[in-house]
Amino acid sequence: MFSLLRCLPTTRCVLSSRGRLAGSRRFDDRAAREGARVLAGFGGSHCRTQHTEPTGAVEVDLRKLRGEDDGIVEVLMCRHKARNALGHVFVSQMRALMSTLSNDDSAVRVLIFRSLVPGVFCAGADLKERALMDDRESDLFVHGLRSLMTQIASLPMPTIAAIDGVALGGGLELALACDLRTAAYSAQMGLIETTRGLLPGAGGSQRLPRTVGITLARELIFTGRRVEGREALEMGLVNRVVEQNETGDAAYSEALTLAREILPQAPIAVRMAKEAMNRGTEVDINSAMAIERMCYAQVIPTRDRREGMAAFIEKRPPRYIGK
Repeated sequence: MFSLLRCLPTTRCVLSSRGRLAGSRRFDDRAAREGARVLAGFGGSHCRTQHTEPTGAVEVDLRKLRGEDDGIVEVLMCRHKARNALGHVFVSQMRALMSTLSNDDSAVRVLIFRSLVPGVFCAGADLKERALMDDRESDLFVHGLRSLMTQIASLPMPTIAAIDGVALGGGLELALACDLRTAAYSAQMGLIETTRGLLPGAGGSQRLPRTVGITLARELIFTGRRVEGREALEMGLVNRVVEQNETGDAAYSEALTLAREILPQAPIAVRMAKEAMNRGTEVDINSAMAIERMCYAQVIPTRDRREGMAAFIEKRPPRYIGK
């Protein structure tokens, strides 16, 4: 499905200090609009990129890993001057990427959200842009942010946020929309909207209580308090926390380790497990059991289920193909 990941015109969003990002590729809105036509698989014919002109600054990019990591894709946030603030261009490019990924046919097994801006995951709202909006424009923009976070939360594959620095306001709401989170001990996280005369408006007031519990969420939102990695782990806000390294991407490295633990598992089973949990937690237990049954029924006829049983009997590692 993802010829988009191999056919984009130029390399723009890169992390120069790490050679493994040298293959990052350019994303543009035109490619997203034509996604249904051009997304025909990872492999295939050579891309003729010389006829495509750049359409503006790239603030969000995609990168597909290769070799043994095939199936892991990274969303690269690279709005350097504004610390990945959630401005119009950033949000527009992210929405286009999420629309493409939501139609994925299982070629993407795990998705990692990471920042290429040192010391920052996402600084939250672009207050300079927001200051130029009237009340109606501000309401519409925040509605769009809320919709974006719902897009992220609704993606079919497991998602991991790698928090190597500041994740405040909308930045933490973005991380909360992901299934899993890794963080450096030095990272700072918080829903700080009440300190700006606002409240979390992109899903944070709903996802934080579901993540850490209502009592603790009330305290964090009412006070606008920031927490670092260790406290975030203790309260269940993140799954894993690590010491920051010299290159400033320890949380990303841990996210990649976690993605590699998910990668060998049967992709349809993983996706159905995600759907069962996401839908089941929103309803009563009896309805949740019915949802589990429906999701379980989806994996029974798969080749992967038969492969899993055969591998167990034959005492060998399974070879899952996502069918």
